[in-house]
Amino acid sequence: MAEFRHLVRIANTDLKGEKQLAYALNYVKGIGVPLSLAICKVANLSPSMKTGDISNEQVDRLDEIIKTPLKFGIPVWMVNRRKDPESGEDTHLVTNNLIFVKGNDIKFMRRIRSYKGVRHSLGQPVRGQRTKSNFRKNKGKVMGVKTSGKKRA
Repeated sequence: MAEFRHLVRIANTDLKGEKQLAYALNYVKGIGVPLSLAICKVANLSPSMKTGDISNEQVDRLDEIIKTPLKFGIPVWMVNRRKDPESGEDTHLVTNNLIFVKGNDIKFMRRIRSYKGVRHSLGQPVRGQRTKSNFRKNKGKVMGVKTSGKKRA
């Protein structure tokens, strides 16, 4: 058995070796609990094993599965980029690629002046939430009703 490592690098992200594998994979941007459990199943690794106990070959296999999950039989509904507007393909993006593509999508929505793009530009909520009491980042704290200071009898 290989020696225990306190930091394991998977998908350009340092993961804590003390955490269980299924929950350590959540620290990779773009991977949630259901996808991490599916990745563990495809890689034939126990989700409850410690991340620091996996070997270098297993790390390489996990990297490969994370880069191309559809090739390893992970269902298409689990990927985060289905029917990409530019290429039309189903892909899964993680880490910096996800941040870059998400920023480009928001810039595109702003450029075509879609409703969501306008809401992003104004700093307002995009998905239909109410704005009377929430989203007050530039308005300060709520003061309540101001009175003259005298108590009424």
